Amino acid sequence: MAQAQKLARKKVTPREQAYIDALSAFYQPRKASYQQRADAYEARMNALHRDFPDDVEGAAFAALSMLAAVSPSDTSLTNQRGALTILVPLFAANPEHPGLAHYIIHTCDTPALASKGLGAAREYAKIAASSPHALHMPSHIFARLGMWQESIQSNLASVAASEKAEAEGRPGAAHQLHAEEFLIYAYLQVGEDEKARDWTFKMRSIGEHMKSMPGMDDMKDEGTWIDNDVRTIYAAEMHEWKALASGTPAPGSWDWDKTFIYWGQGIAAGHLHDVKMAEAALTSYGDILAAIKKRRGAGAHDTSLEVKESELVAWKEYTENHPNSAVEAMQKAADQQDKLGQQEVDIPAREMLGDLFMLENKPEEALAEYRTALKLSPNRLNGLLSAGYAAEQAKRADEAMNYYKVAAQQTDFGKHSQREDLARAVKATLVASR
Repeated sequence: MAQAQKLARKKVTPREQAYIDALSAFYQPRKASYQQRADAYEARMNALHRDFPDDVEGAAFAALSMLAAVSPSDTSLTNQRGALTILVPLFAANPEHPGLAHYIIHTCDTPALASKGLGAAREYAKIAASSPHALHMPSHIFARLGMWQESIQSNLASVAASEKAEAEGRPGAAHQLHAEEFLIYAYLQVGEDEKARDWTFKMRSIGEHMKSMPGMDDMKDEGTWIDNDVRTIYAAEMHEWKALASGTPAPGSWDWDKTFIYWGQGIAAGHLHDVKMAEAALTSYGDILAAIKKRRGAGAHDTSLEVKESELVAWKEYTENHPNSAVEAMQKAADQQDKLGQQEVDIPAREMLGDLFMLENKPEEALAEYRTALKLSPNRLNGLLSAGYAAEQAKRADEAMNYYKVAAQQTDFGKHSQREDLARAVKATLVASR
């Protein structure tokens, strides 16, 4: 930016000067936090948009700057809604602009706004049909809305485009990793368990291959993070508690990557009622979280990490036979997570709260939590099955059948799954339909 400022002493247009000033505000030489820099950049980009209202790119980047300036603790969605007031009419006027569609999807990647991003999600893949990332991005909205078949098709297309990019020596091949992460999660929600397992256990070799490739690709080093994530999610979703408990970080994992493994061990410890494992998982996770906070500075971390720490506290309290404390900790996690929603490839804290109540034989309380979880994370298979069983135990037969019916239809009546709870739901659905 110093070089840009030097060049600007010669002849530049007012619009060019506004861009230079905006970026200079972020890369200012004085000491400043990331948040201060992001706020300064946002202010300058908003000024640019105000002064040059016909500049489509300036408007798009002004909206994006508003997203970048959201602090980790801000759950108001004020900036996101402000960005949409710029992006939505601009996209209507420029329906083939890929950046506008992309930024709308990112803006709407939260339960409260997801439906507003569906139009952009459906159009984006058509606009940039050769881009692996563009083909994947719609699945951020599809996953939020529980549209699993659409998510599957989106990510299969992204994987194919990634493979084509690699064959042709173009950037973008490593986006296959992120697409496969979403693909595994979607397969789990429709009961395609074998496909989910196959993709899960291929992830490590694919990640290692991507990392070894020459040249730059913005996701080529994400293999260990995604490998740890999908192995943990797969075992947790399948209720394979012993496999979840025995998880170990992928070779070469960074601190952030390891959090998935310790989180999974803590969940497994709760279901196996293993006090020592629960304590060890929470300690390991806490140590990493403290290191991340120290390295990045207070407030400059993803709040989802704190949600998961509260979940681990809850499972530890449960193993120590403190059910009230366990519920209190999980309630804290759920309340915090509900404000912005779970990560796309994740297990809702609210759903885990329902699980705790079921373990305590409190189906009415559990059912209330499952209902809320399914509103925020629609059509999650375990959410549907758990809600159905809780309703059944609470003597709410009609409500139980409604959940079982959706689960059965969503999974092609359990055609590709050996899960016992799904088979039970399918059987109940078929009997009721006779």
